[in-house]
Amino acid sequence: SMNHTTVVEFVLLGLTNSRHLEIILFLFLMIAYFLILLGNIAVISITLVNHFLQTPMYYFLRNFSLLEITFTSTFIPRTLYSLLTERKIISLPGCFLQMLLFFYLGTCTFFHVAAMSFDRYVAICHPLHYTTIMNNRFCLQLVLACWAVSFLLMFPPTIMIVQLPFCGPNVMNHFYCDTSLLLQLSCTDTGFIEELMLIVIIIIIPGTLTVTAVSYGRIIVTILHIPSSTGRRKAFSTCSAHLMVVMIFYSTCIYRYIRPAQRGGQDSDKVLSFFFSVVTQMLNPYIYSLRNNKVKQALKESMLKAFPRSLR
Repeated sequence: SMNHTTVVEFVLLGLTNSRHLEIILFLFLMIAYFLILLGNIAVISITLVNHFLQTPMYYFLRNFSLLEITFTSTFIPRTLYSLLTERKIISLPGCFLQMLLFFYLGTCTFFHVAAMSFDRYVAICHPLHYTTIMNNRFCLQLVLACWAVSFLLMFPPTIMIVQLPFCGPNVMNHFYCDTSLLLQLSCTDTGFIEELMLIVIIIIIPGTLTVTAVSYGRIIVTILHIPSSTGRRKAFSTCSAHLMVVMIFYSTCIYRYIRPAQRGGQDSDKVLSFFFSVVTQMLNPYIYSLRNNKVKQALKESMLKAFPRSLR
């Protein structure tokens, strides 16, 4: 019998209330987004045009780069606009769309990291069977499975959230539309959806982390048996860089979404979200791809062809 006002827009408070810090964050985020686009476009382009990079490893990296571009584009342009104009309002449909794409593509990222770690495990631990196991058909099926499973896991709870009534307040202490904050703002009981979301998140994060950890664990054991000390150092250098990014990505996500019951909307949540959604995405193309000698050689050859005189 109570009179409710239907919410038609949300207010995203953003990363900070200080105008000076907003300008600094705008510059940093703009540079970060540029590096994300530049690095991932370079990876996609190089792995497409060079025939010696037409291997399963680079196939996964190319798909991963495409995923990173789409994932970061769901919220960074909107955040940049908000930092520049101080306009913090987002429409209800826009908020729902951002939430759906952010968590769908974010879920895909976890599965792609697990798929890439499995590919490296087969390549290093079973090199003689690598081409047989990781054939074109299996690689395609693995990538399609990442997209399909992510959709099946995230679609039911997000559709339930979209159908929730929102009567006010409409303020979120975040820089993108976060599911946990949307559930807090709903004017109905969301207990079932919260339990469902927790189950889905546990399947996604610890599930893919198990695959990734086991794969890298077997890789490290295999590296330790390499007789050449130079070979071991080279392998550990690459492996440690991958593990650093993986640990930052998973640790921040686990603390953000699977820590003991606690209401969201705190400043620490924004910092954690910024790390796994911006910082790790900025590092990924350079850690996974552009440090690779084959990719660097292919990039150098492409630059020489494009600018033959100026680079000689």
